[in-house]
Amino acid sequence: MLATLILLVLPALAIVAALKDATSYTIPNWISVALIAGFIPAALVSHLSLGEVGASVLTGFIFLLAGMGMFALGWIGGGDAKFMAAAALWLGWPASGPFILVTAVCGGALSVGLLTLRSNGVRPLILQAPSWVGRLATPKADAPYGVAICIGALYAFPLSGLAAGLPLMFPG
Repeated sequence: MLATLILLVLPALAIVAALKDATSYTIPNWISVALIAGFIPAALVSHLSLGEVGASVLTGFIFLLAGMGMFALGWIGGGDAKFMAAAALWLGWPASGPFILVTAVCGGALSVGLLTLRSNGVRPLILQAPSWVGRLATPKADAPYGVAICIGALYAFPLSGLAAGLPLMFPG
């Protein structure tokens, strides 16, 4: 039971990050820190080898460097870069390909959705919506890319070495 709870840290925090990003355009640092801190207990309960742990750390570092580059270019926010790297740490090398592919596709879909929401035809229809929806509909506003990262992480998690510790949820 405890092992399952530890392994559900990534999915739970990914959802929290997506919701925070969608409603406030921020991903709090504590989410990325909690993911990094939770990786070692998750690796232990999943019986990852030292080589698999090393590959996961290297994957997270590569994603951090890529995220820093995307942040420097203004493509994503700093919270997105840190969240993406922390999620990649949990996913490891084998699942990082599907993670980045699904994240990119969902990021494109998110962009199309936001362009539609921000169009002159749709914006007037959401005047009575909650304030965070109004922020999403603001022309030229940022995109909450943490939503796409969350979907990519949730998709790729069953493919990771850590998910092998959840045989009832993700049968092999």
